[in-house]
Amino acid sequence: MRLTKYLIAFIALATATSYTLADTFPSKPIRFIVPFSAGGGADISARIIAMKVGAALGQTVLVENRAGAGGIIGTNLVAKAPPDGYTILLGTIGPIAINPNLYKKLPYDVERDFAPVSRVGNAMNVLVVNPSIPATSVTEFISYAKSHPNQVAFGSSGNGATDHLAGELFNSLTGTKMLHVAYKGGAPAMNDLMAGQVQVVFSTVSTAAGAIKAGKVRPLAMTGSTRFSGMPKMPTISESGVASFEVNNWYGVLVPKGTPPDIINTLNTELVRALQTPEVKNQLLASGIETSWDTPAEFSAYIKSETKKWAKVVADSGATID
Repeated sequence: MRLTKYLIAFIALATATSYTLADTFPSKPIRFIVPFSAGGGADISARIIAMKVGAALGQTVLVENRAGAGGIIGTNLVAKAPPDGYTILLGTIGPIAINPNLYKKLPYDVERDFAPVSRVGNAMNVLVVNPSIPATSVTEFISYAKSHPNQVAFGSSGNGATDHLAGELFNSLTGTKMLHVAYKGGAPAMNDLMAGQVQVVFSTVSTAAGAIKAGKVRPLAMTGSTRFSGMPKMPTISESGVASFEVNNWYGVLVPKGTPPDIINTLNTELVRALQTPEVKNQLLASGIETSWDTPAEFSAYIKSETKKWAKVVADSGATID
């Protein structure tokens, strides 16, 4: 009888605690960790979203840039944070879906250490070539690359980066044999593309926009699953005949595993509401980012599918980092 009373009291206390967490969250500022330097697409997305979500929640959402090691440092910081909703992560395709396949050892495990909240957007990438390449479409470019094996070089922002693996996926699906040249960032790769040192780059729209406008590079297609509304006449690579090609350079919000479901739902609700506003949509679009949102369960399934997909691409490319 006494045991039953204790059990009832425990259940009541747990229920009250859960209610209090959900009812009072947030009661202090939220740290929004971006595992990359200021000024990039991830940072821009986080700052736009933080202002809108913070206003809706009635608390400041503080963006902190914790760059280093391909996003590992900032991502691991959130993995080890208390699961109370006050430390959240702007996760990206690299640290969340590619790095687990690329690095032999990571200090975090995505499935074990994180609970997904929602995707927030896709940073659009575009296949651009030097004007000296006699191709105005993906089909023509594939023909050219096949007739010049190991002579066409594609630049990237670094080994294992999204633009690197996009080129490896393109090689795999089309039977082309392009050579990879790694740079320390997307801007140096774009500079060498304009100079003719490399012939193609799977660049972010924000990096390529100025060169495209100036006519110094030629855009052929978008790398994502859908057309980019900022360049609506530009087809996707999959539309252009490479049916299975899809590289969505996505961003999303995650929290430490063990965060109460009510808090995750609160964050998801306000995040999705913010992403649906014309103000946020237009601000992100101006930076080459299209909004995207889903439920925590949908985002979780998406992460698993992306991790599986990039495992094969990384294996085929032979890229590994200790």
